[in-house]
This record gives sequence, structure tokens and C-alpha cells, in this order.
Amino acid sequence: MAGYLDAYGVVDARRERLLKRIAMWALAAVVAATVGFFTFRNWSEERVMSHFVSLLKDKNYQEAYKLWGCTPETPCQYYPPDKFTEDWGPAGKYKDAAAMKIEDVDACDAGVVFNIAYPGDENFGLWVERDTKVMSYAPWTRCPGPHLQIIEQLKKRFGGG
Repeated sequence: MAGYLDAYGVVDARRERLLKRIAMWALAAVVAATVGFFTFRNWSEERVMSHFVSLLKDKNYQEAYKLWGCTPETPCQYYPPDKFTEDWGPAGKYKDAAAMKIEDVDACDAGVVFNIAYPGDENFGLWVERDTKVMSYAPWTRCPGPHLQIIEQLKKRFGGG
């Protein structure tokens, strides 16, 4: 049994409001999921990098060396412990971990490249593998290939960089 206001479009107005609400909630969910993805896609790799820097600040070089997938007992073939200490140790090239600044974080398929700026030296890349969370030097400061640089453009335009 239809109500007497149905002829005046009340049912249609309710349906329209409901469809608008569903569309708005769906759009909000898509926006939230997109923001969440781009915010947290490198979260675990950023934690590895943060842990590495904190170990260097605490001068715990053996634990920092383990993040490279190496131990003093089973050293890396191309990065032995003495070379690691030469680079990161108390008399090393990058001895002041507090002076390191992450300029850029770039997500690649297999890992994340951290573009590191260190005073008195040119920028270099540190790589964190997605699957194993093992660190290494990256041969580049950005992932190879084209880059969508929306964030960089916004920083330039609004004075953030």
C-alpha cells in the first residue's frame, strides 16, 4: 500500500539521498585507502632504516652490521666487518649518524631506496629489500625509471623544499 506522499516524490527523494550517501562513503573509503597505501607502503622498510640509524647513534656496530645480512662469524663477501666499521664506525666516513638526513624515499618493486644526504659528501642511496629487510648500498639515489613527482612539485610550490 503506497503512502499518500509517494505521489509527491518522497520515496524518490529518500532513494536519491541514500544513493548520494552510499556514493560519498564509497568515495571516502577509496580516498582513505589510497592515502593509507601511500603512507604505509614503506613502513616496515622505514623502520629498518630508523633502527639502523639508532644503532649507529648508540655505537652498536655489530647489530647494525647484522641488518646488512652479515655477522662477524659469517661476514658478507663484498662488505667485511672492517670495511663496515671503516664506513660507519667511530673514525669512519659516516661516523656522525645524527648528521645523516633522508632526502627522499623511493619505492621500487623489490625494495626501497633511501636517498641519504651527509654533510661534506655527495648523496648516496641505501637499499632495504622488501622480502628480507636486508640493507645494502644502492647503486642509485632513486629507483630506475620514470617517477611521478607530485610531492616534490608541491614542496617546491609551497616552500617545503
